Amino acid sequence: MPEAPRLPPPENLLRYATSPYLLQHADNPVHWRPWGPEALSEARVTGRPILLSIGYAACHWCHVMAHESFEDPETAALMNRLFVNIKVDREERPDIDALYMNALHLLGEHGGWPLTMFLTPEAEPFWGGTYFPPEPRWGRPSFRQVLLGVAEAYRNEGDKVAQNVAALKGALTRMAATTPGPVPTEATFDRVALGLVRATDAKEGGLAGAPKFPNPPIFRFLWQMHHRLGQPACAEVVHLLLRRMSQGGIYDHLGGGYARYSVDAVWLVPHFEKMLYDNAQILELLALAHASAPDPLYAERAAETVGWLEREMLAEGGAFASSLDADSEGEEGKFYVWTEAEVDALLPAEDAALFKATYDVTAEGNWEHKTILNRRRHAQRLSEDAEATLARCRRILFEARARRVPPGRDDKILADWNGLAIAALARAAVVFDRSDWLARARDAFRFIAGTMRMPDGRLLHAWRAGRAGAAGLLEDHAAMARAALALYEATGDRAYLDHAVAWAELAERHFADPEGGGYYASAADATDVLIRTRSAADNATPSGNGLMAEVQARLFHLTGEDRWRRLAEQTIGAFAGHEGIGAMPTLLAAADLLTEGATVVIAGDPDDPAAQLLARTALAHPDPAVAVLRAPDPEALPAGHPAHGKGPVDGRPAAYVCRGGTCSLPVGDPAALRLALARRVAPASGGNGTAAATA
Repeated sequence: MPEAPRLPPPENLLRYATSPYLLQHADNPVHWRPWGPEALSEARVTGRPILLSIGYAACHWCHVMAHESFEDPETAALMNRLFVNIKVDREERPDIDALYMNALHLLGEHGGWPLTMFLTPEAEPFWGGTYFPPEPRWGRPSFRQVLLGVAEAYRNEGDKVAQNVAALKGALTRMAATTPGPVPTEATFDRVALGLVRATDAKEGGLAGAPKFPNPPIFRFLWQMHHRLGQPACAEVVHLLLRRMSQGGIYDHLGGGYARYSVDAVWLVPHFEKMLYDNAQILELLALAHASAPDPLYAERAAETVGWLEREMLAEGGAFASSLDADSEGEEGKFYVWTEAEVDALLPAEDAALFKATYDVTAEGNWEHKTILNRRRHAQRLSEDAEATLARCRRILFEARARRVPPGRDDKILADWNGLAIAALARAAVVFDRSDWLARARDAFRFIAGTMRMPDGRLLHAWRAGRAGAAGLLEDHAAMARAALALYEATGDRAYLDHAVAWAELAERHFADPEGGGYYASAADATDVLIRTRSAADNATPSGNGLMAEVQARLFHLTGEDRWRRLAEQTIGAFAGHEGIGAMPTLLAAADLLTEGATVVIAGDPDDPAAQLLARTALAHPDPAVAVLRAPDPEALPAGHPAHGKGPVDGRPAAYVCRGGTCSLPVGDPAALRLALARRVAPASGGNGTAAATA
């Protein structure tokens, strides 16, 4: 007889995990298992359904449900008796999270975390929800009632469970299908962009209503569309968003950095966790906006946010940690809020009066009898002396706050989020003239590219405490290839271009649909995924397919190799027929980059100060659809590149602006280069403006 499979011990196995979120649950009386072949095998052998709980370390309601239910011995005993209980860190396995979150949406439920899903022993979803209270409230059953009801239904209503499973699997498979279409035209850009502008809040910025999220992929697309369409409103909504957020309570006025979202419609009350991905994307938006319309507010917020990254988010090897928690000492926001008495005790009376009036500090407070510092009502800059006094007050409060118990930090390193941060730092370094920020970006890149590398060249997704946390996903290769290109353009170092090409080719090998239908989130050799998800819709972070299309389009402009144009068209075309293409702003921005992007070729010695000035001018241009390429000699570019053979003029460095396969006359003056780049139209295509003179 074959030997019976050996089951894991009846205990909590999360103490062996690397994820800070899983380790938060390592002392629960629940017999948690990490997601993987062993846990799935246990479910199949025992025949018990799976209770899948997904969350992340900075999630407030995840903590609440843990305290109320997972730490309760009686609830835990019920879970252990009825289910195989599996915990997933959504940041470590976003592919697993996306699959079962889609299943929840298909059940007609609103999404959110903690995500609580019930699966068959084959990991097939059949029912789920999000947070469940310990006692019936808000029209929701208690968690114990849910456990008993689901277990009974699974045991006694097999036909209904099977029906749910079949319906959900069919729908999930259809969701992973593509909807091919032609590369978007001007009419699509115009329709989507103006529709998004109409959806914004004309007074407070951001999308209308509450809660308010920054939604950087949407606003970065609108910023790019300002240059494509010549629509001032597309830029105005970005400026409004940045100004309102930067003076609201969602911004940490003492320590820098933006919280994940605001629970209200006026950016006052944040959900206090801070995420690397939000701050990376907002930093890039600040740089783009400042490049177009220099503003001291943008410069200050960029410097303060990078200061926060360097002070609180640096992790192993110079890479960046993932997030800071919303809670400290078991209370949401406790680290960040103030009472009037605390402010009065720390500041001289005259300074306190100015600070309280400016930052909305009152005896009653503006949130649960405490004050969230903000400048919503006093957004305008005061006199130089007054601003200096406020800066001194902020330093005093910051030093006092540093003595409080800080929020927990999730110090795992995620390749995709670091890629967003590296690209943002590279752009901000040029716009704000901070070479130290570029050095910081290079340090983070060096760690990801060197340490988080699998034997076959693929990237790991997660790393912590010297251990790999998860295999690489599409987003990791796309975001890091994009970061490599940002560094290549900023430095001219060919090694970064080689990294980008290698990661793009690895994505083609391991994640691409062989039929040309875009890319799956998980690699082809992933063995623990029920259905490989595939989407170009952006969420709080850009989609992997959108980022990959951007990488391919940029590689086409930088190398002149037609294979990258074909791949970009294929990636974009796989989703371009979807009626919900408005939810794919990163993909749309990539389509614009592909068809109308400019390549600025700097011909001449890269060390020549004149060449460096031309490169900085091009890199600091506010249109994201600009690529910058250095050509030390006329033959440095591939034969297929439109600028091949073009060189300096009379021995002096020159810039060529190439669009649509045609290059402008040489430009030697930074002001003339800015003017040439402002003419946003391909010379051969006609359109909304005057083309640069062609050579």
